[in-house]
Amino acid sequence: MHVLLTADTLTGTWTCAREIVTGLIGRGVRVTLVSFGDVPMPEQIAWMDNLPGFDYHPTAFRLEWMQEGEADFDEARSYLQALIQEIQPDLLHLTQYCFGNLEINIPRIVVAHGDLLSWWVAVHGHEPRETQWMRWYRSMVADGIRGATMIVSPSMFMLDTLRLCYAKPAASTVIYNGRNPLLFNPYTSKDDSVLSVGKLWDAGKQVSLLTQHSHSLPVCIVAADQPVDVTRFPLRAHVKLKTEDHDVVFRGPQTEAQLRLLYSKASIYVATSRYEPFGMAPLEAALSRCAIVANDIPVFREIWGDAAVYFRTNDAASLADALQHLSEDRDFCRAHGNLAYQRARTRFPARRMIDDYLDLYRRLLTNQRAAA
Repeated sequence: MHVLLTADTLTGTWTCAREIVTGLIGRGVRVTLVSFGDVPMPEQIAWMDNLPGFDYHPTAFRLEWMQEGEADFDEARSYLQALIQEIQPDLLHLTQYCFGNLEINIPRIVVAHGDLLSWWVAVHGHEPRETQWMRWYRSMVADGIRGATMIVSPSMFMLDTLRLCYAKPAASTVIYNGRNPLLFNPYTSKDDSVLSVGKLWDAGKQVSLLTQHSHSLPVCIVAADQPVDVTRFPLRAHVKLKTEDHDVVFRGPQTEAQLRLLYSKASIYVATSRYEPFGMAPLEAALSRCAIVANDIPVFREIWGDAAVYFRTNDAASLADALQHLSEDRDFCRAHGNLAYQRARTRFPARRMIDDYLDLYRRLLTNQRAAA
C-alpha cells in the first residue's frame, strides 16, 4: 500500500503527521509526505532520517486559512495533482480541505484538524464579518468536505462543528489522535508546579487566563513549538494579559527534549483553550502523569471524561480555585495525574490511531475495487 499524506509545518498537525508516518512505515506501508506552509527547519525533519519506504516533498505554498493562501490555491492544487499522477499512490490522506475534491480516481481522506470559522465563533461568540475572502474560504472548505471520500475528525465535537458550519460529508468517522507513550517519562518525581503550552496572543488557546490571578504554585507558560509570524494570520482577537504577577514564568519555544523534561517535572498541566479540536499538548502532559486541569468545553469533556479537573468555562477565577485545590490536596493531585495517565495510555496511544487508519484505508480500497 502506498499512501500520500499532506501536512503543514506551522501547527500541531506536524506532530500528528510524524506519528502517522512513522507508524505506517513500521507496518510496512510506503508513505509519501507533502508539507505546506513553510519549508521546515532542520530540527523539524530530523525524525525522517533513515525511514524505509519514505519520500518527502516540502513546499512553501501558503495554507488555505491564510488570506494569502487564496493566491496559492490553484498552484498548490496543480502541484499536488501532478505529483499524484507521477507517483500513483493508492490513497490520499489530506489535512487540507481544499484538496478533498481533487479530480482523481483514488480514495481521498480529509482529516479535520480545525477550521477558521469555528475558531472565530468559539473566540468571539459570533460568525466573522462576510467578506469576499471569507466567502471564498467557506465555499472552498464546503467543496472539499463534499468532495472527499471520507471526512475524519479527531473528535466528535469537531465533526459536529463541520456539519454545522459548512456541509454534511458523504461519509465521516472519528479517529482520535494518538502519541507514542514511550516518548514521555511518567516516572520521575514531580515538582509542585504548573505547566501550560500556547501562544500568549492566541485568544483560542487563552493561556493568558493563567496571568489574571496569583497562584500558590509556580506557573510556566511555554510558547508553542511552531512559532509563526503573527501578521500572517488573517483574523485576530484581543488577548488580555497581566504581566506584573511574578509567579508566572514565560519560556520561548522549547526543543522536544526540553519540553518532555518540563512535562515530566510538572505536577499539573492546564489546558486553557476555548477552541480545541483535540489537544495534543494535554495528551503529552497526561502521558507524563500530569494532573490535567481543563477548561470546561465539550471537547475536553469528550477526550478526558472524569480523568480531568475542570474549571468554569473561560473563567480565570475558577481556574485559580482549581489550582489552589490541587496545591492543597497533593493526594488528590497525584490521583488525577494517575487517572489522566491511564486514560491517555489506554485510549490515545499512537498504536491505536495507526490501527484505526489502516482499517479505514483497507475498507476504502476494498470498496473502490468492488465498485470498479
